[in-house]
Amino acid sequence: MLVIKVRKSYFVVLFYEFCVEALRWHLISTSKQNLDAMKKQILFIQGAGTGSYRMDKKLADNLQHLLGTSYVVHYPEMHNEEDADYETWARQIVDLLKAQDGSIFLVGHSVGGSVLMKFLTEKDYKKSVAGVFIIAAPFWGGDKGWKYDGYETLALPTTTLKIADDVPVFFYHSRDDETVPFEHLELYGNSFSNASIRKIDSGGHQLNSDLSVVANDLKKL
Repeated sequence: MLVIKVRKSYFVVLFYEFCVEALRWHLISTSKQNLDAMKKQILFIQGAGTGSYRMDKKLADNLQHLLGTSYVVHYPEMHNEEDADYETWARQIVDLLKAQDGSIFLVGHSVGGSVLMKFLTEKDYKKSVAGVFIIAAPFWGGDKGWKYDGYETLALPTTTLKIADDVPVFFYHSRDDETVPFEHLELYGNSFSNASIRKIDSGGHQLNSDLSVVANDLKKL
């Protein structure tokens, strides 16, 4: 009988210790979530093409490093990067925005930037956007934009563009970009007259994985 009681006491102690540890980890997790919710939220949309998620992660990581702990950069892997489909990415962006509380900054690189601009001018996203930052994005259609097969799905609407006037928009492009012509920056500037245009002297399509100019603009908002 004594042995049974000792065993019961031993298991009670183990169960108690397990509950205490589980509660501790729950409190830590909840505290971290609450702290993250208090930080400024950024959604970074990658470019398209094989390996783009891996390459653009350097940009997202650099932006997080430059902004510090007061910001959280969310960098999701977009579906089917090898053959990006606008509607598929737009639906994913809707889901990503729904998952975030409060206002959010949007950053897009290359085709990710094109998708974001089309999304913001067409979709009823019902989300408070604190700022939009578009890096090395191709301009689709028009007289001087890209017109590859299927470009119409990424082209901006020909009707009035609907980004709210109180949402700051920034475009960035390097003069030595060998992937997307530097001239596309001007095309976006012509379409969004209130946007801020940042001409960068060097850095290529990936801006040498240095988003200092983006971080500086973002911190001012």
